[in-house]
Amino acid sequence: MSLPSWTEALTTTWQRLARADRPPRVAVLGIGNALNGDDGAGPAVVERLQATLPPRPDLLLLDCGVAPENETGTLRRFAPDLVLLLDAAQMDALPGTVLWIPREQIAGLSASTHSLPLSLLATYLQAELGCTVALLGIQPASNETGSALSAPVRAAVQTVAETLAGLLLASQ
Repeated sequence: MSLPSWTEALTTTWQRLARADRPPRVAVLGIGNALNGDDGAGPAVVERLQATLPPRPDLLLLDCGVAPENETGTLRRFAPDLVLLLDAAQMDALPGTVLWIPREQIAGLSASTHSLPLSLLATYLQAELGCTVALLGIQPASNETGSALSAPVRAAVQTVAETLAGLLLASQ
């Protein structure tokens, strides 16, 4: 599977969804278990964004843990243009690698510890909310229970949070 760089894909999608009268409405869902090492990458990005960005009406930041499907009502009320799923995903890449995975390609990945496949959730969200859905997958080094984020995943979390914050701040 050949994919553009995640920053390029994110920026292109952002520009496509932006309207002249407002920036895109973006929901960022951190998915994973923070008690299982690198499986907590998604929630760690959301935590950093919550600490960095002031509340704003066009942004919804959710730490979904291992059950992102529990947030569908919140998402429906928010009415996003883009739902960005952030999760540790086995992509056979170097630890800390970040990939933009369009909704259509999510099914081929093994993602963290949740029971509902992300491909099913993504398809549902796109059909029900009429929004764009994509996954930012972060390759874990270890999902060992009780461990912290590995150094490469911690660096990826920082980069993803900084990039998203930069896009959001530029679009105000």
